[in-house]
Amino acid sequence: MFARLMGLKTISPDRLHQLVQSLEPVTIIDVNSRRSWMEARVPGASNLDPAAYKESDLPPDKNAVLVFYCSNPMCRKAPNAARRAKKIGYHNVHVMLAGISGWLVAKLPTESGG
Repeated sequence: MFARLMGLKTISPDRLHQLVQSLEPVTIIDVNSRRSWMEARVPGASNLDPAAYKESDLPPDKNAVLVFYCSNPMCRKAPNAARRAKKIGYHNVHVMLAGISGWLVAKLPTESGG
């Protein structure tokens, strides 16, 4: 909801999973705590601090597909981090509103550990 109010594109867990399965190039960014990221994350997701990541943490291509997510639909960290990416100049920024909780509810595969 917050993402749409900010004018951000959203993506469902199922659609993100399809993108990953199709081997489309997508940068997935988990803005949850490091502990949460270690427990369960979308496969291939990197963990960044939503308020402190730098442009150098993101792909050099401003047209790259970026997907941010946090814990659940009420979490504002992913929409805020995505909005920062748009301000930096990225054009293809999405938020997975369901967060990792929605990914888990959908019984999609996860990675864990460091």
